[in-house]
Amino acid sequence: MNTLNSTIETNYGNKNHLIREIIWAALVAIGSFLAWQEFNALMGLYEDAILVGATVGLIMLGRFWPSIRTLSYFITALTLLALWSYSIHNNQISANEHAFFLRFLVSSQSAFMWMSALYVMAMATYFFALFNKSEFTGKVASTLAWSGVTFGLVGMLVRWRESYLINPDYGHIPVSSLYEVFILFTVITTLLYLYYEQKLKTRAMGGFVMLVVSAAVAFILWYTFDRHAYVIQPLVPALKSYWMKIHVPANFIGYGSFSIAAMVGFAYLLTDSAVKKNPNSEFAARMPALEKMDDLMYKAISLGFGFFTIATILGALWAAEAWGGYWSWDPKETWALIVWLNYAAWLHIRMSKGWRGRPMAYWALIGLLVTTFAFLGVNMFLSGLHSYGEL
Repeated sequence: MNTLNSTIETNYGNKNHLIREIIWAALVAIGSFLAWQEFNALMGLYEDAILVGATVGLIMLGRFWPSIRTLSYFITALTLLALWSYSIHNNQISANEHAFFLRFLVSSQSAFMWMSALYVMAMATYFFALFNKSEFTGKVASTLAWSGVTFGLVGMLVRWRESYLINPDYGHIPVSSLYEVFILFTVITTLLYLYYEQKLKTRAMGGFVMLVVSAAVAFILWYTFDRHAYVIQPLVPALKSYWMKIHVPANFIGYGSFSIAAMVGFAYLLTDSAVKKNPNSEFAARMPALEKMDDLMYKAISLGFGFFTIATILGALWAAEAWGGYWSWDPKETWALIVWLNYAAWLHIRMSKGWRGRPMAYWALIGLLVTTFAFLGVNMFLSGLHSYGEL
């Protein structure tokens, strides 16, 4: 009888799971069709192909990682609230100054401010949970991180719409300026971390990863209030391309993964030092096993290297179309190659020589410095074909 009941419950659970997947796929497909119906006049053949690819990719991601479904439902609800708020004010961009929901919640700038506060709160709460061994506080930290991602993505989607409301000629996906890609970086890095958090069933590394996200938030806030970088500007001619919609996100999956690897490496070094000083260290007992952190560094760098390689190839194709050559030894291109070679060497040494532990953790941290210079330092200190991204 118990076996029969177990079989019935399993079949019932599988059936419910299948129904949820079908509903998810249908909602994504319907949403994509409605978006195409609304904006197809602004889209070309390549944008249509990107929309189809994004639709299929989101459906598969939702099947692979069910938490994405819940995240998508919240993002959709808040984004529709923003679009509705603009529509009842005749789609005037000035509505974000007086319409209640836009001013305090879902205009792009309001959403980004919520995102920034939630990320910093998540970092502090993760560390509080770590040092107080509080499971409830850890859940609160995860919820704050998820909420930060939600507002970050809502802000990006609404900013995309706002660019068209300001001027149809200004309209663009918000991944073109240094301000916009920093927001993209925080979203991707946090989202990737949350995946690893669920897979490894530990929140102990959350505070360390959110350190780098909070550092990015500090830059965003400085860039917002000191340089007024939040103002939506028209695209330079080189960026008016469908390539931007695939090159930039792929690049930042790489940057986000490398950042996670570095911060996990930092946590590894602290834990390893604590164990060497005191084998019964409370801090070390709260952290994942060193082997798990070492493996996570490897997986994060492998993922980042794969996407960074794709982004580099896409960038070369874009350069050929925009500037007439695949490679020009522009400073940004040169430093992208240095980043690629650094992580290629990291992976090669690990796989061929079997290096593990502290040397690779230090290397991951150094790799983050190299990546940061390629991402930000080049824009600050060097000029070239990518000078439209300078500070």
